[in-house]
Amino acid sequence: MKITLGLAQINTHLGDVQANLEKHLEIAGQARQKGADLLVFPELSLTGYVLQDLVSSVARRPSPEDAIFRPLLQVSRELDLVVGFVDEDQRHRFFIAAAYLSQGEVVHVHHKVYLPTYGLFDEGRFFAWGDSIRAFDTRFGRVGILICEDFWHASPPYLLWLDGAELLLLTSASPGRGLNQETQLESARWVEHINRAYASLFTNFVVHANRVGYEDGLNFWGGSTAFDPDGELIAKGPYHQEALTLAELDLNQLHRTRARLPLLRDERTALVQRELERILSRADAIK
Repeated sequence: MKITLGLAQINTHLGDVQANLEKHLEIAGQARQKGADLLVFPELSLTGYVLQDLVSSVARRPSPEDAIFRPLLQVSRELDLVVGFVDEDQRHRFFIAAAYLSQGEVVHVHHKVYLPTYGLFDEGRFFAWGDSIRAFDTRFGRVGILICEDFWHASPPYLLWLDGAELLLLTSASPGRGLNQETQLESARWVEHINRAYASLFTNFVVHANRVGYEDGLNFWGGSTAFDPDGELIAKGPYHQEALTLAELDLNQLHRTRARLPLLRDERTALVQRELERILSRADAIK
């Protein structure tokens, strides 16, 4: 089975959800015309990133009753979508979230579990932490979604791998930092290295949609990528400009790679569980 995946590398209007929705609908139309089956938008694509005190005013509930999600769900009858937004729960906590929409329904919502609050980042002041990491079934197979910092920790992609995800979708609003000797952004080099490594280690497809543009002094670099289960680059978006990048994913590659390299078959999860219990019990004893 082959699918065409679109990476919607966009610049967003901070706090202007309606303007961002219109851009989503426009790009979704372009993606449909080009034969895309699934379109992935970056982190907080409906709101912008440096929200701070705007968080509560841009929060949505992902449902057909919501004026922003209603047209997105309609589009999803022809094209699966992953969109980034601020989710508000029933207790009025706010989460950095990504929703997978398909066939007019909300299939899955992921809440960001690692909120960077260091250096340039201040997410922990304004958002609640997500507390679950789950793979989910789609018409293209089993999928997992992670948001930016989630992917820079080893446990979230590992858990999704064990939970059956064969396609890892990473959304981010990653700002550029540092330059290396080749005048490449050091943050871009590091992210691409990690994405390739996880694709190879977990013998999965790893797809990354990163935003572009400037916001409150931050420069988001784009460079969205798709890697196959051998760690080979399938597609890459340009740096520092909006783009719709298409990638053809041959899902049969999972069979070919895992027959050659049976890392998943040989993973010893019971051993991992025992050792984690030992480490955690020791940590509790120290406290």
